[in-house]
Amino acid sequence: MSSEPSTTDRAPERRSLGIGLIGYSFMGQAHSQGWRNARSFFDPQLTPRLVALGGRDAGAANDMARRFDWAHVETDWRALITRDDVDLVDICTPGDTHAEIAIAALEAGKHVLCEKPLANSVEEAVAMARAAECARAKGVRSMVGFTYRRVPAVAYARQLVEEGLVGEVRHVRAQYLQDWLVDPESPLTWRLQKERAGSGALGDVGAHVVDLTQFITGERLTGVSALTETFVKERPLPGAVHGLSAEVGEGRGQVTVDDAAIFIGRFSGGALATFEATRFATGRKNSIRVEINGSHGSLSFDFEDMNVLHVHDATAPGPRSGFTRVLVTEETHPYVAAWWPPGHGLGYEHGFTHQAADLLAAIAEGRDPSPSFADGLGIQRVLAAVETSAASGAAWTPIDPPEISY
Repeated sequence: MSSEPSTTDRAPERRSLGIGLIGYSFMGQAHSQGWRNARSFFDPQLTPRLVALGGRDAGAANDMARRFDWAHVETDWRALITRDDVDLVDICTPGDTHAEIAIAALEAGKHVLCEKPLANSVEEAVAMARAAECARAKGVRSMVGFTYRRVPAVAYARQLVEEGLVGEVRHVRAQYLQDWLVDPESPLTWRLQKERAGSGALGDVGAHVVDLTQFITGERLTGVSALTETFVKERPLPGAVHGLSAEVGEGRGQVTVDDAAIFIGRFSGGALATFEATRFATGRKNSIRVEINGSHGSLSFDFEDMNVLHVHDATAPGPRSGFTRVLVTEETHPYVAAWWPPGHGLGYEHGFTHQAADLLAAIAEGRDPSPSFADGLGIQRVLAAVETSAASGAAWTPIDPPEISY
């Protein structure tokens, strides 16, 4: 007797979506893991196929393709976006390449996922948002990769604000603290060069907390006053570069981006805000902290304890006053039902799976994913306002509203 399952026993076939990913370093690996897990844990209506990995270094690209099950390797991104079997282009390259690749992919009729920040300048972001809007009219979707908003505790925080738990938002506090540049002899990488990265800590990590606070509150920043600083102004030139680390070469080069940025702001609902983004917070590896204070309650999140949201309901009776530690691992919490039993926490990688699953669902259902390129442009306007304010000695700098973004 045959051991093959009968036709009725087989799971129904799903439509597939060919993925072409450009970039094989840290973020490329995180996205690859996300695509693989999305099809396993979320059973999307569209099944992602890892068709092609793009990277200039054929050896490194082939090694990653082998480890993450990419079917093909392309050493020219132009060849990747013209492949008939690639339906979506995932961009995990330095910021100076985002606009060219994304616009070309959209014009070729490919859906696009682009890592944050969207671009290196407002002008590039405007061009990308316009290309996305033109492509949208033809059913082509695009999204920016702000993955931290897909941490279950963060998504739950947004849900609680929407339900009115905090009332009127009055204070917003946000920090993104890292320390990987504290050593002044750490080599000069592309992340420290304005022409490649656009900005330093501001765009690299500051963009995340700007997005998180706007996402959670449902409001937008309307103006900022800022200071930035570059603590180490030159570094050893790199030799061979491997991911985020680099071997030291000969000579030294100029650091042309900020090492740290601090700024105050005001939200569209009137709330006051403080932000800090730095890669010089000695001892902090990836600390993301957000606190929202409102008229009826408060919320507090720290990525170093990422499965927990601290919730204060100011309307509760006095004996129950104070913050409650909520373990965000119940199946009723955002995203959690696809994973493990309650109490079995998630980690950094899961946000990329949620991102992939959300994008696949949006494409399958013919709706616009979030955050859009227009949202990415909004973040770019905030980053530009911070730089303008810092350059002018912390002068108050308004931020253009979305309706005139184009």
